[in-house]
Amino acid sequence: MAYIDGFVIAVPTGNKQAFIQHAEQFDPLFMEYGALRCVECWGDDVPPGKQTDFKRAVQATDEEEVVFSWIEWPDKATRDAAMEKMMKDERMDPQANPMPFDGKRMIYGGFKPVVSFGSDGGTPAGA
Repeated sequence: MAYIDGFVIAVPTGNKQAFIQHAEQFDPLFMEYGALRCVECWGDDVPPGKQTDFKRAVQATDEEEVVFSWIEWPDKATRDAAMEKMMKDERMDPQANPMPFDGKRMIYGGFKPVVSFGSDGGTPAGA
């Protein structure tokens, strides 16, 4: 069953192109290590909430936009093996390839799909 890594980050609006270039450099590495798909989404309609919202979750300022990203893996074992390899890959060195955003405010996690409709034929996950 597929496994999803999800990320929410605040990126300075002026760094949009740098973020895109960063993703174009690093997303192929995820694919090289077994990811099925990488999706990077620049905030377009991210409204404020009454109690919480995406912007507050990552402490985004007025000069930043929220980015929502995910990586789809064939399964958790592939993801775990890939992450172990990537942490040793010199191309991932943040000193040589710094992120165009504050990684300390990134929220992320791994997720097991429980319902999935769409390109897989529209059947619920686990059915």
